[in-house]
Amino acid sequence: MRLVMTEPVEKMERPYARRWWALLVLCLSLLIIVMANTALTVAAPDMTKDLGLSSADLQWVIDGYTVPYAALMLLLGAIGDKYSRRGALVLGLLVFGGGAVFGYLADSSATVIAARAVMGVGAALIMPATLSLLAATFPRAERAKAITLWTATAGLAIAAGPVVAGALLRDHGWSSTFLINVPIAAVAIVAAFVLVPPSKAGHHDRIDYVGGLLSVIWTGSLVYMIIEGPHFGWGAKAITAAIVAGVGLAAFVAWELRHPRPILDVRRFAHRRFAGANLAVALFFLAVFGAFYYLTQHLQFVLGYDALQTGVRMLPLAGAVFVGSALTGWLTPRVGMKWTVTAGMVGGTTALALLTRVDAASAYADFLAPLIILGLAIGLALSPCTDAIMGAFPESELGVGGAVNDTSLELGGSLGIAILGSLLATSYGNHLSDATAGSTLPASALDTARDSVGAGYAVAQGIGDKAHALAAQAAHAQNPQQAAQLKQQAAELASGARQMADAVGSAFSSAVAHTSLVGAVVLGIGTVLVGILLPRREAAAPEVRTEEKELVNSGAN
Repeated sequence: MRLVMTEPVEKMERPYARRWWALLVLCLSLLIIVMANTALTVAAPDMTKDLGLSSADLQWVIDGYTVPYAALMLLLGAIGDKYSRRGALVLGLLVFGGGAVFGYLADSSATVIAARAVMGVGAALIMPATLSLLAATFPRAERAKAITLWTATAGLAIAAGPVVAGALLRDHGWSSTFLINVPIAAVAIVAAFVLVPPSKAGHHDRIDYVGGLLSVIWTGSLVYMIIEGPHFGWGAKAITAAIVAGVGLAAFVAWELRHPRPILDVRRFAHRRFAGANLAVALFFLAVFGAFYYLTQHLQFVLGYDALQTGVRMLPLAGAVFVGSALTGWLTPRVGMKWTVTAGMVGGTTALALLTRVDAASAYADFLAPLIILGLAIGLALSPCTDAIMGAFPESELGVGGAVNDTSLELGGSLGIAILGSLLATSYGNHLSDATAGSTLPASALDTARDSVGAGYAVAQGIGDKAHALAAQAAHAQNPQQAAQLKQQAAELASGARQMADAVGSAFSSAVAHTSLVGAVVLGIGTVLVGILLPRREAAAPEVRTEEKELVNSGAN
């Protein structure tokens, strides 16, 4: 057995014998991309305290990863197709691991954001490479099963990130969560050379760099606008980004329609199956990422679980993803993609609808059914959509196909966190204002408490600390009258602290219910649209003709 796999997959006469081991390497690579975000959600409170992050700083720590990740995938996917898909994977793992080490050493908000941006560039290389290598390595008959396992890995990573990060945070600082990725990346790099066969497109035409640059401009500007506008207001930066995104998208479409070999043939979106699959991925992850964003906060702040306990309580979602993935592998060949994807989206809508019942008295048991249903829905919906998107591209453009799938996912996730996160913050602030109307607390303290649920509990904690301090003074007071006054003040403050904590918990629970209702309505409308768009039959003929045309063109060249 060769130490390094050198035979290109395109030259193999039979399916690659160790393709399932190769899939394990691709799934490991996917694992760290998803874990990089989910682990950060539980490390964010400690990071905020240690670095003194403002809400804007924290937002960009989270989203500094997203902008380069979403913006660069299409161009880097095309480059990987032309030169080396395995090379793109290995380079991405190196960049990602280097960014993780940089994040571990960071000691300021600027350096953490920079480290996250570097990791985003690495992820933009890795993500399309995993799907393109998967599609190139597996024969068409096995591709759907392989994509199902790839999808299940994403579900596992959603829950694994908080569990691993929570375990580290018990004995180590927030910076240790960056190092989760380094050993996995190192193992994946070595295993990629040993187990993953090299692969690239069969032709060597010039890359449409103008189209690639336009895709970077419009996608990056759109993601920036999605982040900046809802969170920081529609000022000059957000409006400028919106204009650049609109103009860039129009220029991109116009250029791609005229280019003889575009980086992305936008005419594919005229096919109902392709358009419906992309819409389903975007809308579904709008709901999933948005729900994950506020569910982890509710478990940590309102129910009082620490980072590890929160991660453990998200595990039913991961298990349900595996079950849903197994179901879709059995259902889709029998009933068709249309019904499997629609059923998954109906399940996601149901899960969000169940979360509208959340209130101040809700316990973890009230979240268990929505988490399980949401996991099942992810498993049902995502694999058939990814398979449909990848199936729309010829073998020479598998990296671009992976990039399109992942861009839809990332845009949907960014919209979910931005829109539902902004709605959550507004709803929480309004409910807390109503709950604290007539309070004797200083206006500055109330403003701070309305900023976020974490800030609200911090204000309550501060009041409680003052109450304890006054009680301690009363215990040592020499004057009985003064001691009585201090005790009374301490009791009033302690009561105020409890009332503030109750108000914060109640306001955030109401905000979760309100936000879930909006998410359920959006996903419900999206389910109807996807159900209309997706054809009843698979209609694979246009995709086969496209691939045949590409092979003819490459042979002529």
